[in-house]
Amino acid sequence: QAARSSKMMENKVFLSFTFYSTILILKMYVVAIITGQVRLRKKAFANPEDALRNGGLQFCREDPDVERCRRAHRNDMENIFPFLFLGAIYSLLDPSPAVARIHFLIFFVGRIIHTIAYLLRLRAPTRSVAYSVAQLPCFSMALQILLATTSYW
Repeated sequence: QAARSSKMMENKVFLSFTFYSTILILKMYVVAIITGQVRLRKKAFANPEDALRNGGLQFCREDPDVERCRRAHRNDMENIFPFLFLGAIYSLLDPSPAVARIHFLIFFVGRIIHTIAYLLRLRAPTRSVAYSVAQLPCFSMALQILLATTSYW
């Protein structure tokens, strides 16, 4: 067990992946907290019991600002979760640490800009460009994984 975790901690690619993945997960938590704060500020609750606790059933309603936060969070889940899988498997392929770090960094920066653009309503096409740029390393990792595993199908 100790030898295995020591070997894992020697894998520079995996450590880089772990670093960026952890920050992205923390970012997702921050977006969830922002969503809750916007709900409280706008008095727009999804559940009757929450509305009752915060002023009455009339506050069990949707709000455009809350929905924007929810869409940003959902988009994170749709993109960061696949990155976690792809990055973990890619790390096992023994890629160049510098190339792998570039993959992880591009995804990370793209997702940060995407979230900022979503929550601050930055002018189009900022958000879609950030989304597209972040997809490039994911497609690259997926392709490399498939190429490394084609002989096993």
